[in-house]
Amino acid sequence: MTEHFADVNGIKICYDIRGEGPPIVFTHGYGAKKEIWKAQYELAKEFQLITYDLRGVGKSDRPNMPYTMEMFADDIKALMDFLNIKKAHIGGRSLGGMISQNFVLKYPENVDKLILITTNSGMPSADGIEMLKKSQIQELEELKNDPKKAFFQQARVLYHQKFRKDMENNPTKIFHGIFSAESLIEERLRDMPRPQDLSNIAEAIKNHKTVERLHEIKCPTLLIAGTHDRLTPSSSSELMDKKIPNSTLKIIERAGHFLTLSRAPEVNKIIANFLKS
Repeated sequence: MTEHFADVNGIKICYDIRGEGPPIVFTHGYGAKKEIWKAQYELAKEFQLITYDLRGVGKSDRPNMPYTMEMFADDIKALMDFLNIKKAHIGGRSLGGMISQNFVLKYPENVDKLILITTNSGMPSADGIEMLKKSQIQELEELKNDPKKAFFQQARVLYHQKFRKDMENNPTKIFHGIFSAESLIEERLRDMPRPQDLSNIAEAIKNHKTVERLHEIKCPTLLIAGTHDRLTPSSSSELMDKKIPNSTLKIIERAGHFLTLSRAPEVNKIIANFLKS
C-alpha cells in the first residue's frame, strides 16, 4: 500500500488511491481503518478507488475535540478538492454509511452514485451509542492483553457464526485470497485508537439522524445489508430503501456486519454491477 497525506481543514488525512476510472470514495466504520476495504481493492481494476482514515483514526491527525457529521462530510469534500475530483461515487459501511448520507445531503452535486452498506439513518438511543463506545474502549484494553481472544470475542458480533467458526478453527486460512484472521489481528494492533479518539467519534454518531431527509437523496443509491447483522439489522436498510426515491436494496443471506470481508466477492460484484448500470 502506498499511503499519501492531504492537508485538509487544518489536519492531515492519510489516504490510499489505486486504479483508474470513475472515482469511488469509501469511508470505513467505527473502530476500523482504511485497510478494512482491502477486500474491495479488486474494484480498482475498473474504478479509481480512494480509501482514507477518518480524523481521529489510523495515521490521520487526531485533534482532541468532539467530532460532528458535518466535520466528517467536510473532510471528504476537502479530500476530493485536494485530489481535483469534482464528482465521485460515495460509499461507506456502518459509520461510513452514516457519513456518506450526511455528505450527499450537504454536497449532492459532488455525488454520482451512493453506496450504503450495513448502516442506518439514526441510532436508536443515546444509551445504545454509549454502550457501543464503551465496548470499543473495552476491546482496546483487551487487545493489549490478549489480541487473539479479544478479536474472536468481537467477531461474535461482527460475523455470521459459520464464517467466525471457520476463522477460529484455522486462523491462518486465507479467505478469498486476501486476508486471514491472523492478518486481521495484526492489522488491528497497528495505529490503534486512544479512548479519547473513540469518544470523539462517538459524539458524531449521537447527532446522526437523516431519516426525515432521506427523500432528498436523488442520486441512484445502493443499499447492502446482511440477514444476520447484529449491530445494524437489515430492517434499517429496508426502512431507508422505502424513503430514498431511487434506491436498490440487496440483502445477503447468512451475512453479518462485516460482510464486506466475509462475502467480499459477492459484495464486489453487486457494487460493480450497480456502478456500471
